Amino acid sequence: MKKGIEKFRERLNTHIEELKWLYMELYDNEAMFAELCAQMEEFYTQRNEKLKERDRNREENPKWYRDKGMLGMMLYVDNFAGNLKGVKKKLTYLKECNVSFLHLMPFLDTVKGKSDGGYAVADFRKVRPDLGTMEDLAALAEKCHEMDMNVCMDFVMNHTSEGHEWAVRARRGEGEYMSRYFFYDNPQIPEEYEKTVPQVFPTTAPGNFTYLPEIGHYVMTTFYPYQWDLNYGNPRVFNEMMYHFLFFANQGMDIIRIDAVPYIWKELGTSCRNLKQVHTIVRMMRMIGEIVCPATVLLGEVVMEPEKVVPYFGTVEKPECHMLYNVTTMATTWHSVATQETRLLKKQLDIVNSLPKEYTFLNYLRCHDDIGWGLDYGTLNQWGMEEVLHKQFLNDYFTGKFTGSESRGELYNDDPVTKDARFCGTTASMCGVESAGFEQDPGKMETAIRKVEMLHAYMFMQAGIPMIYSGDEIGQVNDYHYKEDREKREDSRYIHRGQFKWDLARKRKNSLSVEGRIFKALQKMEEIRGQNPVFEPDAETYTRDMGDPRILCIVRKWKDRMLTGIFNFSDSPKQAALPEKKGVCKDLLRNKKLENDFINLLPFGFVWAETREEDA
Repeated sequence: MKKGIEKFRERLNTHIEELKWLYMELYDNEAMFAELCAQMEEFYTQRNEKLKERDRNREENPKWYRDKGMLGMMLYVDNFAGNLKGVKKKLTYLKECNVSFLHLMPFLDTVKGKSDGGYAVADFRKVRPDLGTMEDLAALAEKCHEMDMNVCMDFVMNHTSEGHEWAVRARRGEGEYMSRYFFYDNPQIPEEYEKTVPQVFPTTAPGNFTYLPEIGHYVMTTFYPYQWDLNYGNPRVFNEMMYHFLFFANQGMDIIRIDAVPYIWKELGTSCRNLKQVHTIVRMMRMIGEIVCPATVLLGEVVMEPEKVVPYFGTVEKPECHMLYNVTTMATTWHSVATQETRLLKKQLDIVNSLPKEYTFLNYLRCHDDIGWGLDYGTLNQWGMEEVLHKQFLNDYFTGKFTGSESRGELYNDDPVTKDARFCGTTASMCGVESAGFEQDPGKMETAIRKVEMLHAYMFMQAGIPMIYSGDEIGQVNDYHYKEDREKREDSRYIHRGQFKWDLARKRKNSLSVEGRIFKALQKMEEIRGQNPVFEPDAETYTRDMGDPRILCIVRKWKDRMLTGIFNFSDSPKQAALPEKKGVCKDLLRNKKLENDFINLLPFGFVWAETREEDA
């Protein structure tokens, strides 16, 4: 025990000066800082020996999360396997999918009918009863660790549910708890906030405040009326949320996804987004983790362009998040599918590739949320694509209204005034698997499957870590059953949050089935990515101009190896030049030599062409 405490104090001494300086700058409260340090030691003491061993190993390999074999999968516990114990029983399937980190979508207790998909937390120390218990969570994490798999969870820092104990007591008029939120007894200050703070959901949840007539106060609710924003100007809020963070780390969570990071500090007269105090809080959180639980890393949810999210990585000397989502590139990928041209996508990949290799992005095609068309309209305008009309085109295309589109899905937050909307649908449905199956058209199904495979092959080539949304590995399509559920039918995001189809997953062994073809194709890509040195995180990565905007080319170089990925984003056959041969050029995915200088690509076809100098 003594040796363990010495290790804790050694880590604490490394960070204590900066941590105290930042804390006092923000709160100027010696007593609360002393409490924080005491609680950090207590959480360290409570941390079990297996996790402490994990800490020591990862201190020796602090870049473990950047390994080329890292592959994430996000899933809803109930949709995937009923409950946490069910997920534990399905870990062999996830290993078959080559998953090395499992992102469990929100599983903490919520108020039924007011959960926002689990992001309105009523109790940070309680699992939703139908999903299991904290003991089940810890047991799942331990089993994952035994199988060399990491566990990721959502940590909702910006707000609580109105059903949370703090909110319940605040609604009773208890000043201590009202101070943990933003309460005002008249509309004057809320109206001032509204002048500068954008609305997140102007159609479904307009405004940033909710009036509570029973106590005659307004409370800040940036997202939905039942989600009350926490006041991080109050040190009690910061301390308590850090204790929750450490509690989850002690349950075995390897990756903590910080939800809605830019929103967590509010200041009158600003947009209440991306304020400097946010970075102070995230920096302190990073240090607290490194002191108590260095095996746990931070994943930030920051929905902005890659070059604008960079501050959330911090600096080499003062790091913040370990990983961030590559949100804009995801949206631009689907823009490229709809327009069948890749100029904007190439530009954004070039920006990401120009950033320091230490900046680790999480890449994905789809997630649990809608797709917002936050594209680079400054550039698109130069190419004749006006923002409002282009958003309408994208939504028409992906809902299948545009002539020639095979995509299917639904709009979310459709605003009849601004004509703005977001889009919902699974990867397979957006690629045409759903419509081809409905029409029983083998030709269209061939193209749809190829499109699904091409987009994953392109994603795996990007710099960063790939993330797959559960069901995409078997081509699962939209689930319209949510319309029959009174609590879900108004939220079209549930179209791609359907039950995992285990009957379809069983077809993955059948190489002639849609499910089997997609599963085997992705499995092969994943295995190559985990084994081939060219996918090392520090590999040189860049795009190459192919002379045709409908073709995207990504190159990865590592020592004597070069891998060239060529992707046809059009529905027409294309011929593309292969890389200049310094040795034998090999099609990695089909395991054959490429003898010619050009390759013929089918509609939405692709190739991974590897050249090794030693083969020359």
